[in-house]
Amino acid sequence: MFRPRSRTPYGRRRTATAIAAVLAAGGVSLAAVPATADTAGAQSAAVDKLGNHDRDLIAKYAKQHRARSVPAHAKQAVPDFVTLMLAVKNGRTEEAKKALTDLGAEVTRTDAGVGYIKVNVPFADVDKVVALDDVLRVDADELLQLEETRADSTVTEAAAQAADSATLPAAPSVKTPDDNAYMPTNETGSVDFKNDNPTFDGRGVTIGVMDTGIDPTHPALAKTTTGERKLVDTVNGTNPTDFVDLLFDRTWSLLTASNKVTGPTVVKQNITWTLPSGDDLSLATRLINAGNGYADPTLKGKYLGVVHRADDGAVFVDTDFDHVFTDDELLRPYKVDHQVGYLGTDNPDTEINERQPFTVDFKKFSATLSGVSVTTIDESHGTHVAGITAANGMFGGDMDGQAPGAKLVSMRACHASGCSSAALTDGMIDLATDHGVDVINMSIGSVPALNDGQSARALVYNRLIDETGVQMFISAGNSGAGTNTVGDPTAADKVVSVGASVSKETWWANYGSEVAFEEGVFPFSSRGPREDGGMKPDITAPGSAVAPTPDWLASSYVADTGYTLPVGYSMLNGTSMASPQAAGAAALLLSAAKQKGVSASPAELRKAIYTSADYNSAVDAIAQGRGEFDVEQAWEVLSKGVATDEDIKVSAPVCTVLSGQLTTPGTGSGLFNSCAPGSGGQGVGESRTYEVTLTRTGGKDGAQAYDLGLKGNDGTFSAPVQVTLEKGVPTVVKVTAEPKTQGTHSAVLTIDNDDARGLEQSALLAVEAATPLTVGTTWSASDSVNRNETIHYTVAVPAGTKSLKVDLSGLADDSQTRWWAFNPQGVSGEKSSAGSIYCYAGYLDGNGCNPTTRTYTNPQAGVWEFVVESRRTSPLLSNTFELKASITQ
Repeated sequence: MFRPRSRTPYGRRRTATAIAAVLAAGGVSLAAVPATADTAGAQSAAVDKLGNHDRDLIAKYAKQHRARSVPAHAKQAVPDFVTLMLAVKNGRTEEAKKALTDLGAEVTRTDAGVGYIKVNVPFADVDKVVALDDVLRVDADELLQLEETRADSTVTEAAAQAADSATLPAAPSVKTPDDNAYMPTNETGSVDFKNDNPTFDGRGVTIGVMDTGIDPTHPALAKTTTGERKLVDTVNGTNPTDFVDLLFDRTWSLLTASNKVTGPTVVKQNITWTLPSGDDLSLATRLINAGNGYADPTLKGKYLGVVHRADDGAVFVDTDFDHVFTDDELLRPYKVDHQVGYLGTDNPDTEINERQPFTVDFKKFSATLSGVSVTTIDESHGTHVAGITAANGMFGGDMDGQAPGAKLVSMRACHASGCSSAALTDGMIDLATDHGVDVINMSIGSVPALNDGQSARALVYNRLIDETGVQMFISAGNSGAGTNTVGDPTAADKVVSVGASVSKETWWANYGSEVAFEEGVFPFSSRGPREDGGMKPDITAPGSAVAPTPDWLASSYVADTGYTLPVGYSMLNGTSMASPQAAGAAALLLSAAKQKGVSASPAELRKAIYTSADYNSAVDAIAQGRGEFDVEQAWEVLSKGVATDEDIKVSAPVCTVLSGQLTTPGTGSGLFNSCAPGSGGQGVGESRTYEVTLTRTGGKDGAQAYDLGLKGNDGTFSAPVQVTLEKGVPTVVKVTAEPKTQGTHSAVLTIDNDDARGLEQSALLAVEAATPLTVGTTWSASDSVNRNETIHYTVAVPAGTKSLKVDLSGLADDSQTRWWAFNPQGVSGEKSSAGSIYCYAGYLDGNGCNPTTRTYTNPQAGVWEFVVESRRTSPLLSNTFELKASITQ
């Protein structure tokens, strides 16, 4: 038992050799693809193992292939196969592999311990793979876009007005203490925890960072607090034989028999290359084009040469572009001697450093295909994330990340074009099994409509946590503030999904913006629940931070603060920043546990974090889950021993437009009703009782009494205060919901045994009470919304509606306020999500989007959610508005 404090306010076999030939030719085989490839099959049953999202992706890929399409930023046309990731039945990996090979598919990876298979499949054969009995779920390789984490930095008159002429915040510097609002680790209690326990600073713990790569030269990522090397390994997790990386990743130079050369010189690309010593050499050359990812623009049009010497694994890179390798340094993968090479020359007249570091990697993809990667970093994201987890001595002073004593391993799966979901999956398995990490952060994901935690990646991640004992922390997503917007694979049951919190102090320090609340959640932070009602996000952590970024990339900051940040540091925001706060905080707990001999398995770690999370009563449960990570309180729970054998399974009714596609249609792990009134949903003022089934699957024999509680309840829900559970016996608890107002109402149902250590279970309760729209009438709402806050409205759109018209009016002069819509599937209903981000009245003329009136044509029937928000630069703290909606049929 634990009583935490509460706050108040992703038929023809294509061989790896053939793929290399495609690359060498700069194109793809133009063999015809059968017409059925467009749909990849006609399955639409509730348990479709592939799903609509992936079917649509594959149809798009097949169409692009037939059109010989070269997608934006791709290096070649779309190939005639797709890479699939399969979660297979436990113990059936080899049987599934044989079945796939018999189909003529190319299996490129198997991991029997977690039931994972990766396979390249011709478009026409996808359904044959999906139909295999041993296959549980299938994901298509997908290019996932990195979430935008840079805050708009336009200086505006409104920003100055918003500051009320007060003194703007000072820039962070060498004088900034560790307890600060720029890198607000203090909000998780970790600063006090480290001050009280100086050795519990992450030492002895290694954090894996799955991202765009970590700058191997940044001074704040050089050493741990004990003087050890912080970055112990950096690996390129992409694979140029996979669908997405074949198209978009430029770091790999593939080597086949055609690349074999003998010296002392050889002519390639009409260039004479002088080779290094050795008898077994391979040479690859690559023309550097625009958008090459290198900081030095003078490299454009030059050929980069790479030599691999097979007898000792040495790599030579022609860094001075003189076509002579004998004067270049012998390089090996980073983990061998921690070598870093450089490309380009710094221009002293620019702020950034054009002399860009790189590391090398070598992989054998098959008996006939290998590759050398000259791994550069072209995005700030991964370095920033790493800094949040474990920076030591930012700006040369006392300002740290969460776990300055921890070490880091970088797994690069992303680049400027995005992230391959196959690389993310392979890389996650490699991190957990081969690199000695204790905890992993991944600030990347997708946003499927059916976010039920049952994707192939989610199932594999669950198994990986259990098999390796390495806990994963993954960002919840930046698709809020609508209900049911949480992403994947953060939706996996055993992944800790992290939403983005923000304090009044950080709004001021990092944005120069004043707010009316002490602690809240960013509007962009994705909300729960999962489609099956599951608790996601699980917790929150601070979602804004000033942290290290590479000095060959421009820094990012909000000019409204009145200060600038030097190259090498940036202020970025997003759940991408919240997840590493939590992963770093977990590293502190693991560090303490190792030093004190305390057991801290993933299950124990999760339970300690969830039990002690700091619940904010001023924030909806769907936005914060169990609350904010509290390091001190989590250690109090963990250090005393956590009971994890008393598992309680929750089964509850679910009604959504997609609930028929759940593994058990209409049933999930939390109560969730987002159906329209008259179609299974609840109306305002309607009382309904739901049967929530609790099954105790572990613990002692005999009856056990459990206290039931409701956190964050606005009066909508009621439930018994106690229940008695027999082991293995399903017991029904009746939960009543009576929403008195329209909107989403949510609470956390806690299930606690006073005689056991830690909170046994918690479940999310959420109902959407919508106002039905009818032809000939206009729905309206008038209110005021505070700067950086949101107000939510839900309306029910009937079937057959041709248009849904929404108008925003009643705004004060210069007010910067917007609304944006979420459709019944919990995804953005806007035509252009990018445009709607800045679709504020009084700001940038709506950024190409009409901020006062928009019409949604042929809207999906069901509950639509409108979110009204006032921007951080609005001159008014309180912003009045009137929102109207009408329909035509």
